[in-house]
Amino acid sequence: MAEETTASVIPLHQVPPKKKARRGAERAKADRPRKRQKAKAVTSADAGAPYSEPLIPPEFLSADPANTEPPATRRHATEATLRSAEPVKPSRRQVAPILLSIAALGLAAVGITINGWFARSLGSSDLAGWLFLAIGVAADLVALVMPSCAAGLWRTGQRATALAGWGVWLMTFSFVLMAGIGFASVNIADVTRARASRVTPAVQTAQAALSDAMASRDRECKGGVGKFCREREATVADRRQVLDVAMRSVEQTADPQTEAAIRIVAWVSRGALQPTGDDFAMLRLVLLALLPQIGGILLMIGRSRACEHP
Repeated sequence: MAEETTASVIPLHQVPPKKKARRGAERAKADRPRKRQKAKAVTSADAGAPYSEPLIPPEFLSADPANTEPPATRRHATEATLRSAEPVKPSRRQVAPILLSIAALGLAAVGITINGWFARSLGSSDLAGWLFLAIGVAADLVALVMPSCAAGLWRTGQRATALAGWGVWLMTFSFVLMAGIGFASVNIADVTRARASRVTPAVQTAQAALSDAMASRDRECKGGVGKFCREREATVADRRQVLDVAMRSVEQTADPQTEAAIRIVAWVSRGALQPTGDDFAMLRLVLLALLPQIGGILLMIGRSRACEHP
């Protein structure tokens, strides 16, 4: 009886047979799919980013349509979204055309004021003066905006209209340039004349000496022309020359800019160039009349693409 019980219990406590260890070839074959998945993950990531094994198996990620994009693509899209959300700041390439446009508008404002003032001064009555002022302001506005419009028409292929626009600009530009020359010449002449008529101490001394010489001559020559009368007459002539020299020196210093420019050019060229005062006076007149009228050209250059993308 006891033998049967022991025999029946023994099969219940048998140790299960050990699994056979996998051979090296079978283990390498089983690890191949896992290594392939790791290699794909490394190639899809950025070259500079360190690789880390994902916690979620790839088979679960492939089932989700939202996660079908590679991680690098999703990261680049996120960075692009963040960059688009940041406020756009003007770059250095945009500063140049902005400053050029501001300078063009400033010169245009000065030119309109100059042309309006000079055109109004040409009127013989108030009505004529206001009419001339309207013509001067309108011409200056046309000279300001016409270059940009003509350039735009030329780019769009409307060559005939663009040439007509440039013709109108040339006409209005000549008109406003003449007005600028008139304004500059009148003001420079008034200022130079006022400076030349100054009474300096040297002029005062020469005038006093001439007055004394003339009084002495009149007293000596009152009884008739004699030896002493002729001497007093020669003294008056000498004192008058001294006064002329003093007044001429004042006239020369009435335009110090021209005198300084002449000396600078002569010094730089070591005497090879000897310009006159008239040369610098004409150059200054042309620049003062021309610069306020080039606002339209500057505005056209500022709006060009070449200025925005050098």
